[in-house]
Amino acid sequence: MADVILKNVTKTFGSDTALDNVSMTIPDGSFVVLLGPTGAGKTTTLRMVSGLDKPDSGEILIGGQSMTGLTPAQRNVAMVFQQYSLYPHLTVRENLAFPLKSPLLNTPADEIARKIDEVAEVLQISHKLENKATALSGGEMQRVSIGRALVRSPSIFLMDEPLSSLDAKLRADLRIELKRIQSTSGATLLYVTHDQIEAMTMATHVGVLDDGKLVQFGSPREIYENPVSIYAASRLGQPRVNILPADLFSGAPENAVSIGLRPEQIIQGEGEDSLVTRVEHLGDQTRLHLSFKNHNLVSVTDAHTVLSAGDILKIRPEKPYYFDANGARIALEEVA
Repeated sequence: MADVILKNVTKTFGSDTALDNVSMTIPDGSFVVLLGPTGAGKTTTLRMVSGLDKPDSGEILIGGQSMTGLTPAQRNVAMVFQQYSLYPHLTVRENLAFPLKSPLLNTPADEIARKIDEVAEVLQISHKLENKATALSGGEMQRVSIGRALVRSPSIFLMDEPLSSLDAKLRADLRIELKRIQSTSGATLLYVTHDQIEAMTMATHVGVLDDGKLVQFGSPREIYENPVSIYAASRLGQPRVNILPADLFSGAPENAVSIGLRPEQIIQGEGEDSLVTRVEHLGDQTRLHLSFKNHNLVSVTDAHTVLSAGDILKIRPEKPYYFDANGARIALEEVA
């Protein structure tokens, strides 16, 4: 495997800037998730690394080697797409063998058989090897798609929302499986998703993209606990961070326009009155929808709470985030 470095990469499509001077280091053996809404630049970043698109300016290095002028085949990368991209007339075994039969790899037949058996066992599809791709379920087809990438042992795996078309249970199962495969194999993986649960549970690093710019890069915990802006704070966390006028509570710094409160940053039973407007029981926790000074916010509480709609609950903030007029986080020393 290898590290991947993007140096001041810019890419435009006509008048639209898809990537704007993006610099990022994907460490060797890391699981990097790119987060952001549609149009943020996530898939374009993958396409830049893969060689499917070329940057207008900047440079990409894989394993210390510049990728300038190299084709996708010469870069030794493997890409998994949202759609399964299998050959329907081939069996699972033949689909898995296909990338290994490339003249560039020149893989011996016994090596092909060994790699297929290893990957099939890891993905739990050994019993499906002789089935045609059309006879598989959606989850099995996506496992085969992932297997086609795994058999190659590339420098980096590139995955573009590979789980988004699966049902919730299978998505959760494959999420665990992908993380296990990555951590045991030491693979370097760049992964695009809209799903913040995938980011929180799988990633070693998260890159938050907004309109082609890299807003923040760090561990999921770092971005969750120390977001640099309202935008970054809103990318992670379920329920989402509450963004409210800073003057709703006392103690805000002079230049603060907004206050950010994660559900766990709302202390209950102390402070000022709020109205419980809705209670959502979710099994392991309960979400409280509150109205506070004509503003709506969401908190979490004990799964066995006796609170109900119409109750009055005292609340106060604890260690909130403060943001200026541009949505940028105000440094802690400015708050103190």
